[in-house]
Amino acid sequence: MPSNNNASLFTSKRSKSRGTLNWEGIKRDVVVIGASAGGVAALTELFAALPPDTPAAIGVVLHRSTSPSGLAEVLGRHSHLPVIEPDNHNQLQRGIIYLAPPDQHLLFSEGGVMVQRGPKEHSTRPAIDPLFRSAAETYGERVLGVQLTGCGEDGVSGLLHINAAAGLAIAQDPAEAYMPYMPLNALRFDDVTGVFPLSDIASVIAALAAGLEVSRRKQR
Repeated sequence: MPSNNNASLFTSKRSKSRGTLNWEGIKRDVVVIGASAGGVAALTELFAALPPDTPAAIGVVLHRSTSPSGLAEVLGRHSHLPVIEPDNHNQLQRGIIYLAPPDQHLLFSEGGVMVQRGPKEHSTRPAIDPLFRSAAETYGERVLGVQLTGCGEDGVSGLLHINAAAGLAIAQDPAEAYMPYMPLNALRFDDVTGVFPLSDIASVIAALAAGLEVSRRKQR
């Protein structure tokens, strides 16, 4: 069982309360995360809180400059899990955080990770929607989509794909987000199944990846 500093979040797998997520006990071990404005600080906090034994493969898209940077190294300094910018020769493995490289979309395929310089979406590359869609199409109910701080509607369509594939979608509490618009749009347009403060999201990810049930901290 993953480490947990807030035991009240978690309940028995057998409980089917409507106030909980993942009562089915499915291992949501393919995690995809989107962030924009305020995302570096949010991801730094989230990565620092993820347990080193988190049993999930994690893909992350942050809206960023097209210029090469040391962002993966910077985020990795605060993470118990390795943070890498993949190419098309990476296998999808649990316990690794895959960060979309500059000017390329990140996609999850069957057993692998791809990067692709496809058309911009929402005027940006990398964009969140391509990652969310590819994960949903390939891994279905195993997918957990996480929408963090940012502006605009990137991620909305992708979360709809995740929900349609029987995955789960959660969002950072807009009231505490540096930029609330991306989580707000997720709530307005999607069937988001849980809303959490950033400080709880790492524990939620670890628990859902292990197939545990999680209490909804804040309902829609």
